[in-house]
Amino acid sequence: MFFFPELLIAQTPVEVVRPQEVRVLPGQLNSVPVFNSNSPEKVLGEGILLSTFPADGKENPEAHLDYAFGGRFDLFAHHVAHAQDPEDLRSLHVGAIAYNPSEEPVTIYFLTGASYLSQPDAPFFDIEPYQLNPQGNVFAGPGSRVMSDVLRDRRQSIFPQSMTIAPKSYGMLIDLPIPVRELEPPLNGRSTYLELYSDAPVYLASLALFEKENPDGSYRAPTLEEWQETLISGELSTPRDRPPTVPGAEGGIIYGRVAGVSLGAGWKTQIYDTEQWDLTIPAAGETFSYGISTLVGGTHGTGQVQTAPMIRRYDDTAYAAHGNYGVHYDLTLPLYNPTTETQMVNVALETPIKQSATNEALRFFEPLPTATFFRGTVQISYKDDAGFPRTKYVHLVQKRGQEGQPLVQLEMPAGDRRFVNVQLRYPPDATPPQVLTIATEAPRLE
Repeated sequence: MFFFPELLIAQTPVEVVRPQEVRVLPGQLNSVPVFNSNSPEKVLGEGILLSTFPADGKENPEAHLDYAFGGRFDLFAHHVAHAQDPEDLRSLHVGAIAYNPSEEPVTIYFLTGASYLSQPDAPFFDIEPYQLNPQGNVFAGPGSRVMSDVLRDRRQSIFPQSMTIAPKSYGMLIDLPIPVRELEPPLNGRSTYLELYSDAPVYLASLALFEKENPDGSYRAPTLEEWQETLISGELSTPRDRPPTVPGAEGGIIYGRVAGVSLGAGWKTQIYDTEQWDLTIPAAGETFSYGISTLVGGTHGTGQVQTAPMIRRYDDTAYAAHGNYGVHYDLTLPLYNPTTETQMVNVALETPIKQSATNEALRFFEPLPTATFFRGTVQISYKDDAGFPRTKYVHLVQKRGQEGQPLVQLEMPAGDRRFVNVQLRYPPDATPPQVLTIATEAPRLE
């Protein structure tokens, strides 16, 4: 076997610096609370994953965060089951139980929602980095598939249009298995996202229970009474995830997994830089970007942390919803070409190397490393160069430090104004931050 060390050196990713401006994204997160259940990510046993019930009457009061959801709220749950005993391959059920504390019935409406397993619903396919996805059948992992559905305002058939809970009673919002039998290794995950509306306050908890064996050797899902018993007498699920770094502490940052109530499910804004509410395109050959899902240690020099704050959390879980999983970015770009020349303008989503040092450059890798940092669908609406309205969906898979292909390219005549709307649901299994980039091509040399 021949060995050429210079070939290995040639494949080592090197940083490429792209001088440009990185701007603060206008707007802010809305005030929709999110039941955010993502710790422990790997669930090895039964117990409480997240409870916002009051502590009164519970055997382990530290497991309950006392927060009632009313009106609009969202539910996010992402957990992995991994069988430790090869002789015990029971499916782990993740349930979300709701309680109506009032004297009147409560109705919870399921506005949108989707839930998928890693196996067999949505494996982490090795797919092309840029694919049109008009029907939603392109995905890479359950987070990618769930967010593609919710972005399109779909409600999966496993969820009802609504459910009514009697006074002083419980109801199951979800009861979904994570099977590991016949998988090698016996490892599987499930991502779930629901947009909900309740006409009166309710308490919620996500719980883990294994399927139960029947006398004949078959298995069944847990009963409502078994879920209730787990809520009242159960402990927090163990083992716990790695604790996060205290904000402001020196050294490296451990963001931690999220378990609690985060505040903010959407970021909707129109981006402009003139008094006429126009967004002036960059000069020919120039580029500027806006951060997406920026976080502590990754603001690209803007100082802007978009991460949803936690208004309830456990002491050993994340201080903020780093990653903004499920957050709906709805960004309108009223592009304006003020020049006397036709300009070619590109809009792209990109995954530069995380940094906070400067907002005057972005850094990328060449060649790309193997780690994937974004898997998800982006919706883009615009008027094409013939004046016809277009909406397209593009599924992106981007490595760490990857520049993005244009989501849309516009030929803008002198004085042209063009609205471009970019929407995405920030997908689980992605690593922030990303940027939304607007670039004007340099004039071609004749």
